[in-house]
Amino acid sequence: MKKDCFVASLRWTALAAMTLCVNVAFADDVQSGWQQTKGQDFIVYYRSDVPDDFVQTTMDTAEDELKEITDNLGITNNQYWAWDSPAKIYIYSDHKDYVRNAGQAGWSHGAAFAKARTIKTYPEVQGFFDTILPHELGHIVFRDYIGYTVGVPLWFEEGVAIYQEKAKRLGAGDDVRAAIENGQFIPLTQLTGVRLYKDSKSQVVDLFYSESASAVYYMITELGEQEFYMFCNEIKNGTPFQDALHKVYLRFETIDDLNKAWVEYLQG
Repeated sequence: MKKDCFVASLRWTALAAMTLCVNVAFADDVQSGWQQTKGQDFIVYYRSDVPDDFVQTTMDTAEDELKEITDNLGITNNQYWAWDSPAKIYIYSDHKDYVRNAGQAGWSHGAAFAKARTIKTYPEVQGFFDTILPHELGHIVFRDYIGYTVGVPLWFEEGVAIYQEKAKRLGAGDDVRAAIENGQFIPLTQLTGVRLYKDSKSQVVDLFYSESASAVYYMITELGEQEFYMFCNEIKNGTPFQDALHKVYLRFETIDDLNKAWVEYLQG
């Protein structure tokens, strides 16, 4: 089994630990024993003891969230991109089954595999429909659109994913304002270099996700949805992140310029 993964405990965003991977191949995916239901854009694979209502709610929520995410990114009717094959969602019987057969750590409650367009979880995960599912679909759709080899700061990609969580879009700003006031704020130039691991301190993890969410929220809601789409499209077409920033948002020559405007917005 070969995996290329970013691992972090998403305490702030989902109150549940997730694993985000780029590539994955699991033996259990091709074994018999999975039941399945097919929708327009997803195939849900599930164990026989998974409740039918959980399976159906997963399918319905995934279809709804996909439409909202593509709307948020401005790519719903993009002629150069299409969701051209169903993504897969695997629902294991319980946490023990998930850890043993999905190859995940004991602290993990769900996993997203961007290039494989796959999400894995199990029933009764706290916040699954409101936070985890839209968040991880956000990762998958975003990467499916811009490409898997394009380099973007981790805070930006996570901010895009968190933006899909309706309840999290506004609250992050308060956390960042508090960090500014108590001197714990991490400027975007430094945030770009932050990496999160299983043993990362919870305060760093929480602040990282709060700042990521707030910065992307600012870019979309204050700087303009159309501009944000143009920015993502520049990245998709191979323009380096900082060059794309200046090309679309002319007053931002560097990430530090974006940081200053964002902080002024928060303090204003």
